[in-house]
Amino acid sequence: MTVAIDRATGKRRGDRAPRPGLGQRLKHGYQKHWYAYAMIAPVALVLGVIVLYPLAYGFYLTLTDADSLNSARTIGVNEIEATYKFIGIDNYADILWGETAYDRFWSKFLWTIVWTAACVALHYGIGLGLALLLNQKLRGRTLYRLVLILPWAVPTFVTVFGWRFMLADAGIINSGLDFLGLPTPAWLEDTFWQRVAAIMVNTWCGVPFMMVSLLGGLQSIDASLYEAAEMDGANAWQRFRHVTLPGLRSVSSTVVLLGVIWTFNQFAIIFLLFGNTAPEAQILVTWAYQLGFGQQPREFAESAAYGMLLLAVLIVFTSFYRRWLNRNEQQLAI
Repeated sequence: MTVAIDRATGKRRGDRAPRPGLGQRLKHGYQKHWYAYAMIAPVALVLGVIVLYPLAYGFYLTLTDADSLNSARTIGVNEIEATYKFIGIDNYADILWGETAYDRFWSKFLWTIVWTAACVALHYGIGLGLALLLNQKLRGRTLYRLVLILPWAVPTFVTVFGWRFMLADAGIINSGLDFLGLPTPAWLEDTFWQRVAAIMVNTWCGVPFMMVSLLGGLQSIDASLYEAAEMDGANAWQRFRHVTLPGLRSVSSTVVLLGVIWTFNQFAIIFLLFGNTAPEAQILVTWAYQLGFGQQPREFAESAAYGMLLLAVLIVFTSFYRRWLNRNEQQLAI
């Protein structure tokens, strides 16, 4: 076998050049894509200031015993320095398996899971039903769309305060139930009915987004697929199962993921609906706010630890959810 050798370099032809170092690769990448780096630099700077720095500082607080009594503060002209100490992961240990862990964390974590699952299921189910109706050729369809999207357009605090008036003991809902001879629940006082009321209000606020998103997905499905299915003798349910749902797969996966993240962290509805009067109806995010800003002394470190746990739960859920979707897509491709 003959091996060709370059006389100038003394290297055999066909040999791979040594891989450049990290510095050279970075320099080459910057020279090649400097314009892209320049365009994303402002966004990266803003994200670093608004997101990454508070996140890093919040994580640092979780490793201390910081509260409103030992944090740096100013009283009049006197500046008091911080005296909190580094305690490691004691906050996480106390929250997850301390003596009162079930009352302070696990019970609220379970309720948050139930709250999220119920709300997202109702959002998707009702939103899909309304989207299917609005996708039909109806007289006044544009008006129906405008009316059904109003709950999403109205500011959340206006919607929640309106529901508070309706759910009051003498509100229109209990008055209507009393007129019909039905029991009148204590929507804003009893724990069970507080939770039901919270799900009702969040469903009212969240259905329009799901409806609009799924309606856009329905309109992107090729009509010839329905015609072919109908010619093959498929009934309405079979067309829905084998044409509509597969056609909505990409849209559904995205809106469900967004719905879970938004609902899991939904602060405004619970807080505006009950304030501090419903401790058993608080989800994790509102409970974290209560610890950090709604009591004295304010437990900054413990509240930040709840925030880190919330972030960890959502990261784990998102990772498994995306893997599950990718596995299903691969199976369908096969």
